[in-house]
Amino acid sequence: MTDQSSPGRGRTLPARRLLLVHAHPDDETINNGATMAAYAARGVHVTLVTCTLGEEGEVIPPGLARLTEDRDGALGPHRAGELAAATAELGVHDQRFLGGRGRYRDSGMAGTPPAGHPRAFCRAEPDEAAAHLVGVVREIRPQVLVTYDPDGGYGHPDHIQAHRVALRAAELAADPAYRPDLGAAHTVRKIYWNCLPRSVAEERLAALRSGPPLPFPAVATPGDLSGVVDDELVTTVVDTGEEGLRRKAAALRAHATQVAVADGGGSGATGTPGGAAVADGTEFAFALSNGLAQPILATEYYRLVRGPAAPGRPAGPETDLFAGIAGAGETGEPGEPEEPGEPGVLGVLGEPRESGATGESGENEASATPPGGLAGADGPDGPDRGAGAGAARGTGGPGTPGEAR
Repeated sequence: MTDQSSPGRGRTLPARRLLLVHAHPDDETINNGATMAAYAARGVHVTLVTCTLGEEGEVIPPGLARLTEDRDGALGPHRAGELAAATAELGVHDQRFLGGRGRYRDSGMAGTPPAGHPRAFCRAEPDEAAAHLVGVVREIRPQVLVTYDPDGGYGHPDHIQAHRVALRAAELAADPAYRPDLGAAHTVRKIYWNCLPRSVAEERLAALRSGPPLPFPAVATPGDLSGVVDDELVTTVVDTGEEGLRRKAAALRAHATQVAVADGGGSGATGTPGGAAVADGTEFAFALSNGLAQPILATEYYRLVRGPAAPGRPAGPETDLFAGIAGAGETGEPGEPEEPGEPGVLGVLGEPRESGATGESGENEASATPPGGLAGADGPDGPDRGAGAGAARGTGGPGTPGEAR
């Protein structure tokens, strides 16, 4: 594949470019950590835009409780540092805050005082916020954009706003008449929403309940998780294998103020004092501030809402976010070598596709009816954090819907 010159900074970028837009630090890892690691290891340029610093997140380790806004007020900068450590674990080296670090503030949950802060992200005018993202889109010129569904996965105001801003930015970036000072117009070919098939959520949570003891007070329910949808809505399954799981777990540990991780190695949970040890062989699990255990998935799921569907696979989901884009599939166009990747990482990022993206004019556009059944299921700085839905995403005791930060 040929590389793409970036007009924004006069540099040459890899032929495949992936952009993810998230609300808070840790959202990227919970939703897409394995995918990000997998594509980065294959030489894809992965850009993460985080919209807030996550100033309103609840802090899990008692030793760091002083960071909260009602005490030292230093949680945002601290979480920016956690985000830098997490993206390093994922092999991602292009992380930015929307409009610059600290431009937008974590809004907290709807109806809480932080939502009324003058810099609250949920209060930003969407076109004004989108303009900052247009500059990134025109600089990086990604083929693929990943963000939340219209509900933000679980209703958090910043997640909903991130969805709006991401889609508006994609629209504006493609318009040559809009802000030519931000660079040449660029059309994002495929847009995905994060999701989790209901059957996978039910199966993996049941496995946690029936498995060895976990260092958390309870296991989440499907209703607690973010982005759970009916299986038939899932269009794309990205399986990253054990290496993807390892990297995702390491990145979750980096978000120590927000996430406690049970590593399955008999060492209990990082971030949770006095937790019971986890027996060897237990699958990875994590919990947010409410203590509800969730599985760490090496397979991540998406819903294609704009762009070409994968060619040659009418009976099942895609296994590559770039499928159907001429020259950008897993194996590239005929005669083009696959981009080099890190040995041992993502050997299972899907089967080699049948030759052939059909090109700009002949691509199969995603329809309202996604491909058939699931395959490969696993049984002030800046933006705010969020990822689970309802209780599993936030504060409060087990079973109590809390703030998903």
